[in-house]
Amino acid sequence: MSRPQTLGQLFALDSLLEPEEIAIRDTVRKFGDERLRPHIADWFEEAHLPARDLAKELGALGALGMHLDGYGCPGMSATAYGLACLELEAVDSGIRSLVSVQGSLAMFSIHHWGSEEQKQEWLPRMAAGDAIGCFGLTEPDFGSNPAGMRTNAKRDGHDWVLNGTKMWITNGSIADVAVVWAQTDLDDSPRGIRGFVVPTDTPGFSAPEITKKLSLRASVTSELVLEDVRLPASAMLPKAEGLRGPLTSLGEARFGIIFGAVGAARDCLETAIDYAQSRHVFDKPLAGYQLTQAKIADMALEVGKGHLLAYHLGRLKDRGEITPERVSLGKLNNVREAIAIARECRTILGANGITLEYPVIRHANNLESVLTYEGTSEVHQLTIGKALTGEGAFR
Repeated sequence: MSRPQTLGQLFALDSLLEPEEIAIRDTVRKFGDERLRPHIADWFEEAHLPARDLAKELGALGALGMHLDGYGCPGMSATAYGLACLELEAVDSGIRSLVSVQGSLAMFSIHHWGSEEQKQEWLPRMAAGDAIGCFGLTEPDFGSNPAGMRTNAKRDGHDWVLNGTKMWITNGSIADVAVVWAQTDLDDSPRGIRGFVVPTDTPGFSAPEITKKLSLRASVTSELVLEDVRLPASAMLPKAEGLRGPLTSLGEARFGIIFGAVGAARDCLETAIDYAQSRHVFDKPLAGYQLTQAKIADMALEVGKGHLLAYHLGRLKDRGEITPERVSLGKLNNVREAIAIARECRTILGANGITLEYPVIRHANNLESVLTYEGTSEVHQLTIGKALTGEGAFR
């Protein structure tokens, strides 16, 4: 019997990374192994996450807004941020979602589109995990078509008054600040959409938690309800106009998912390989059967290719060459393959694959959400199709 290789050794993945990137990855992996893995199955089963405590620990780790510069943010590369997302989602998609929404949606929106006063007020506390943010775009009837949103902001003197409902908002009920997108009368088209920085203790704001989920159970998911929420003019994000604001932020979050989904797939594959080596069927290890090895080999190819695609897109982003359709390539491929891998790994584990003693069914359930949030597979297919044909087919 030869000495088994890891997936990373087989693909020589570390040869594509800089020493600093490997050190960041290993630091986040160690945090995941020591702080998160011992508890994640219980958090998932109990549909509870100690998000406020974890936010402070993740802030101390430098994982919140880690690819942003200044205001207490670490200013790491996009690739380093992606590697952190990969290791966090290897533990659980809910943990990566906490970090993605905080850093790539709420913090990025303020950092990229906000005023200096908004940045100074919120970003240092959010980078430290002392303040938690959420991002209000999706509505009960408007997900893939955000231009149709009904949440509105009307001017009243020097103030804005917001009314509407947002749905499926990660971190919503624990957030200190919400970045909320609303229709205004500044333009009679989707160009009239603007973003607002909303402290969650503002009268009229509430965020009831969504319960009875069978996916992303170790994550806080909420509605946002705005009933005559009065904000000063200074609450508007001054540099965001139309859908470009929220869609640019979503691109940041999708980038993290490209890496994160690979982490979930890798964790499933490593679990299946370990199980197959120790589980004996008809007096020999399950790993010694050709059908099992064929499954493992096919899955390893996809997980390895997912890493390579993520690394390539990370380098493009670090050079300022990333585009929305390239992000769609990564999100579509890596999430679609990850969920298929999780299901295939479940077959190797047999009945044990449906228990929380192993992470596979938990990853599979979580990936059902990842498959459709931040852009469904169909939306990404149409984005890629438009890039290749020049024809828009969204309507």
